[in-house]
Amino acid sequence: MGTVAAVSRSAGYTFTKPNTEVIRLVAGLGVEGDVHAGELVRHRSRMRRDPSQPNLRQVHLMHAELHDELNALGFAVTAGGLGENVTTRDVDLLGLPTGTRLRLGAEAVVEVTGLRNPCAQIDGYRPGLLKHVLGRDADGAVVRRAGVMSVVLVGGEVRPGDRIRVEPPAGPHHRLGPV
Repeated sequence: MGTVAAVSRSAGYTFTKPNTEVIRLVAGLGVEGDVHAGELVRHRSRMRRDPSQPNLRQVHLMHAELHDELNALGFAVTAGGLGENVTTRDVDLLGLPTGTRLRLGAEAVVEVTGLRNPCAQIDGYRPGLLKHVLGRDADGAVVRRAGVMSVVLVGGEVRPGDRIRVEPPAGPHHRLGPV
């Protein structure tokens, strides 16, 4: 079990999302009042390519342990600073298989769809930060560390301090890929 460390949303296309006391997740849409909520894709670069795509990026989750690591390297990174809606603690988000369900608090359930594909905007937030969240492993494979994306299956309110229960999918597990 993990914990919700912070919740964030932004009504506009801003890189960072201000923290708030509570967010409401809406089934099939995302975070109420957040610019990325919707049945169809809401990320500007993806809308330019094909605005009819389903929105597999309704809720962005990021592990607070990444913030801890980046802060230790001298980057001032706070919850919501990298655009996440839910900052978690004690959940290995990057190690989850596709289709994992996360129960957030008493009601809400999201399903993990894939990895966030970090972009150059991260260096606009903190110069040099991108290389710490996007790199290559010893075999040359791309490693994305900027959290996971999900869709809302069951709506509900989510607050800092809420418990997170992890439910891996049945059957064979598939590694997360970028969405």
